[in-house]
Amino acid sequence: MQPENKRWARRKEARPQEILAAALKLFVKKGFAATKMADIAKAAGVTCGTPYVYFSSKEEIFKAVVRELLLPQLARCHDLLSNFQGSSAELLRAMLQTWWQAMGESEFSAMPKLMIAEGSNFPEVAKIYQEEFVNPGNKMLRHLLQRGIASGEFRLLDIDYAIEVICAPIVMAMLMKHSLINCLPDELDPERFINTTLDLLLNGLLASPKDH
Repeated sequence: MQPENKRWARRKEARPQEILAAALKLFVKKGFAATKMADIAKAAGVTCGTPYVYFSSKEEIFKAVVRELLLPQLARCHDLLSNFQGSSAELLRAMLQTWWQAMGESEFSAMPKLMIAEGSNFPEVAKIYQEEFVNPGNKMLRHLLQRGIASGEFRLLDIDYAIEVICAPIVMAMLMKHSLINCLPDELDPERFINTTLDLLLNGLLASPKDH
């Protein structure tokens, strides 16, 4: 068995992450504005004053959620982009699948809704989300599209708006997961959804001669 003081030290080192994880769950369930510091402390299993030992305010906790919990998910896509050896179409498929696994299938899927609902009231938090998560993600998609164009696999296109079009279905699916008005099938099949998105992105709607 570990000595009591070592177990306590390990627990103390893990406490900020426990507070962030508890905060994220509450932000998803109640919204940022409705969540109190006392709620976060209770959910994390610590005293009311403990969150203030590590974070000066609820806004600082939210910033840390983005930086310490969310950004590592973005790093998964960055690693994929840096090391992928296949075609750009295959890379796009892998990127969307990784994005959905990291975001769509986790509590992070609520982040778009949180930003839409709370961003205007907490612009500094929204700015961090935009600058440190959204913009780097868009930069990776830009690099992917440029890769495909340079190799001749993709045709020349308006990359600025192509990025928005590629992101829109995934973001919308995440929004629908946390909305009372759900325009998606009751039992969303992520694989079918991503495959259909990719089919439309890569092939469009128009039939080719061979389809006839």
